[in-house]
Amino acid sequence: MPPTPSSSEIERLLDANLDRAREGLRVLEDWARFALDRADLVARCKDMRQRLGRLHDDRYKLARHTASDPAAGMGHPAQLERQDPSQVVGANASRVAEALRVLEEFGRSDNAALATEAAAIRYQLYDLEVELLQAVRLAASGGDARRALLGQCHLYLIAGPMAGLEAMAEAALRGGVRLLQYRAKSDSGLDDATRLQQARALRQLCSRHGALFIVNDRIDLALAAEADGVHLGQGDLPPALARRLLGPERLIGRSTHAPAQLQQAIADGCDYVGVGPVHATPTKPGREPVGLDYVRQAAASSAIPFFAIGGIDAAAVASVRAAGAARVAVVRAITASADPAAAAAELLQALGTPH
Repeated sequence: MPPTPSSSEIERLLDANLDRAREGLRVLEDWARFALDRADLVARCKDMRQRLGRLHDDRYKLARHTASDPAAGMGHPAQLERQDPSQVVGANASRVAEALRVLEEFGRSDNAALATEAAAIRYQLYDLEVELLQAVRLAASGGDARRALLGQCHLYLIAGPMAGLEAMAEAALRGGVRLLQYRAKSDSGLDDATRLQQARALRQLCSRHGALFIVNDRIDLALAAEADGVHLGQGDLPPALARRLLGPERLIGRSTHAPAQLQQAIADGCDYVGVGPVHATPTKPGREPVGLDYVRQAAASSAIPFFAIGGIDAAAVASVRAAGAARVAVVRAITASADPAAAAAELLQALGTPH
């Protein structure tokens, strides 16, 4: 029978993999901090690293003996092939995941708490790795990745201050929403500190689900919350000025109510437009609906993605699709639903697309 590993050998093994996991997490944390400027990702890396650090007992460190380790200093040519940040992020995320698996397997016989925590962190790491890689891709490609994702989005959720805002948004994102706008008007009664807090919370939710996050009207709030772009009404700042403030990477959307406004938005370099209101809606009291004629005109002439908006629910999708709209923007159809995830999925099913 093979020899049973001694307790000191197990302790050395656990020590090595705790070091490996914590070091890898530090690489991910520092990249999120210094290159991506993503405080939310930094906080999650740091939390994982600190949780492992609390379980890195002194007895593991005292069992360490590098001089007798046959693999100490051993490298591999593949390490020299990492030439871009995505490769470094991917390699270190894999390094952490592998180390956590070792801690989970061998920790069961030595430290049940360590094994349990390693398993929990490993599953959280999988989501974190995806978000880090998405952030690296966005940083490397400027606005290309944002615009590519925009092209895949067919359901646009607009949400503002409400009870359970984050829970509703989380559910909608689980239901398939990949484009979310935060709209907190001046008459909402919120101060800017609260608006920023809500915007940042929604930004983090969107990041976890690979969704685009847009802020309505407020360019300063969009920048502070690290949003993917801003949506402007006809009475807001001109798109050209917004572009100067936002830079070329972020998205700019514009509300339009007539073909001339649509063509002006295209000429101004907007990335997408809203077309409506198709039907009367309490969200825009006093604004006359434009009906489906404008949707047909937009379908025939728009060179950029457009979203039909205004009083649209799952039952109304068929008519706007028949008029030529492939995308819709909604508010109450999801925010007022008892089951936002199911409401989003129903809208997407009516649109015939997963997103």
